[in-house]
Amino acid sequence: DKQTQQLPNQAKDKQRLAFAMGFHDVDAFQQAIDNHRQRVHTHFSALISAPDDGAAGQEESHECLQAMKRLWLDEIQEEEALALLTDNGFRHSENSWRFIYQLKTSRVVLGLQAESRQRLNQFIPLLLETLALKALSPTAQGEQPDIADLGLERVLPLVNAVLRRSAYLLLLIENPKALEQVVLLSAASPWIAEQLAKHPVLLDELLDIRTLFTLPDRDSLRQALLQQTVRIPPEDLEAHMEALRYFKLSHSLRVAACEVNGLLPLMKVSDYLTFMAEVILDHSLFLAWQHLTRQFGQPCNAAGELLDPGFIIIGYGKLGGLELGHSSDLDIVFVHDADIHQSTHGSKTLDNATFYARLGQRIIHILETRTPSGQLYEVDARLRPSGNSGMLVSSLQAFEKYQLNKAWTWEHQALVRARVVCGCPSLAEKFSALRETVLQQDRPLPALRKEVVEMRQKMRDHLGSKGDSRLKGGLFHIKHDAGAIVDIEFMVQYAVLAWARHFPGLMKYTDNIRILEQLPEYGILSNEEAQGLIDAYKTLRSAIHRLALQQLPATVGGEQFLAERAHIVQLWQKLLESPQATQPVNADE
Repeated sequence: DKQTQQLPNQAKDKQRLAFAMGFHDVDAFQQAIDNHRQRVHTHFSALISAPDDGAAGQEESHECLQAMKRLWLDEIQEEEALALLTDNGFRHSENSWRFIYQLKTSRVVLGLQAESRQRLNQFIPLLLETLALKALSPTAQGEQPDIADLGLERVLPLVNAVLRRSAYLLLLIENPKALEQVVLLSAASPWIAEQLAKHPVLLDELLDIRTLFTLPDRDSLRQALLQQTVRIPPEDLEAHMEALRYFKLSHSLRVAACEVNGLLPLMKVSDYLTFMAEVILDHSLFLAWQHLTRQFGQPCNAAGELLDPGFIIIGYGKLGGLELGHSSDLDIVFVHDADIHQSTHGSKTLDNATFYARLGQRIIHILETRTPSGQLYEVDARLRPSGNSGMLVSSLQAFEKYQLNKAWTWEHQALVRARVVCGCPSLAEKFSALRETVLQQDRPLPALRKEVVEMRQKMRDHLGSKGDSRLKGGLFHIKHDAGAIVDIEFMVQYAVLAWARHFPGLMKYTDNIRILEQLPEYGILSNEEAQGLIDAYKTLRSAIHRLALQQLPATVGGEQFLAERAHIVQLWQKLLESPQATQPVNADE
């Protein structure tokens, strides 16, 4: 919100600056500045300003705007105001009028300085006009009949948030396309409206629609973050943390905008949110590494060679499976490949184990600390060896020993979706080889089925809807009930643990969709069965994404998704509960 360039106010200072810039006097200097400003304004207006709707449309808009000005400035009585709102698409005019009245009689508004008051008086009629025009459009009347009321209710928290920072109001006054996007996106999703109210700086992202609805690939994301942080000194951790948070907020907004407008399918939404998390984790590792090595130097191996970094971050769960949502936490595990009997090479030294433990702690600090821009991610590191009672950062040797000798079946299930998301490439290769060794262990199928079914039932009892989801009148938790998402995930994990030693290709991917696509190839399911699970999985996950953007729980009426649930339950029984559940037809005996 602060200016980074400012022209001097004193005449002598202006003259010095003019001469330094090669001008004979201050007037010539000022004329050059004005010319540049006009050129920028011309290009900006061509890019951002609303299209010409024609004389008739402009006249209609003008009349609506004038009427809304009278409403806001108390030039009409309440009865006339209610009629005006109703005639302009506000289906719940009494509620909308109450919101307007509460705003203009609030203590903050009554205490505004003259400039802020003037901008508010200019903005509110524009907002009401924009809401009215959207509500009266044929599209809204068919698909979003309540857009005016919803939009007003959800945009007003943003207005309250910026009353004392009225430059944001001016930005929307001068950029009607941005105001239009505020209305449309807020009406479509309370989650987006909340993000804008919490972080008004995101309004800048709405200025160019072409950028708003265009998402970069993973490499472009890395470059975008680099551009945001390249001028920040590495030692200024606070500034880097703020830059990371703005990076996540702005790109999350763009994903949500594409999603609510139907421009991005589910798989692309998850891919993009996952790529964004990977880029953030990579930069967080860089910052934490720089912070510690400045103090203690780099860790050494037994040969005295410096490690850089000899450390990986392993993504589990949704991160590992490329299935992140807007509010997902990060399931991560830290592993290093250093000799724990060696120390760092610096003026102040730490033993390697302590160094890497602090590295993991610093990464979590960067991710979880709440700054003025909020928190990056909640971190869940409980999937590390021995869970909360284990070391935060394990050596690869300790990780291997635990996985081969002590890990429970559910920990091997989790390993199906585990992959390295950033860190040392050579250590990443070692982890991948270890993962394959663990997943290919010979497991007696009856015992494996029993453990998987028992763990699934525990989760269902603990996290499900607690209602009888088999009945149409009951409740259904889209993720945790019988016939829900987790059933599909457990079937995929069971298939990998049961038959990876026969079919190593099952270990190639960590996401459920691509593993499901492989099952017919190995005779584990038929093409129709696998495709049915894929379709059900996409349908249920899409529903969860939609509900999350509406800030609604993942529990719905028991009459929903009956066909998908029936297919999931049928295959669950075939794979895991039928006495005939045996080897796939292509497996070697």
